[in-house]
Amino acid sequence: MARVKGGVRAHKQREKVLRYTKGFRWGRKSKKKAAQEALVHAWDHAFHGRKERKRNFRALWQVKMSIASTADGISYSRLIGALKKAKIALNRKMLAHLAEHEPAAWKAVMAKVK
Repeated sequence: MARVKGGVRAHKQREKVLRYTKGFRWGRKSKKKAAQEALVHAWDHAFHGRKERKRNFRALWQVKMSIASTADGISYSRLIGALKKAKIALNRKMLAHLAEHEPAAWKAVMAKVK
């Protein structure tokens, strides 16, 4: 059986990894082993970052709603409870938008809640 050298495939794999690491610093953009290690961490951080962004936005919406509801004389937790009791199915993102940009609509929601 003839000898098969893996140079073409190895080169292709190395180039693929290095394409992803374009713009990385130091040897992590040019050395395959360092680049692979950097990619593992980069993709891990990216995955967790996507989850964290959702947490951060939910916290931001809660703060916006809390400020608006406190100005109307009701705490955030009581507002959420009253919304559920009144069967108002607006999510926090929409409620925060109403609180910040649509004061008339926010007042209408607060009137339903109270």
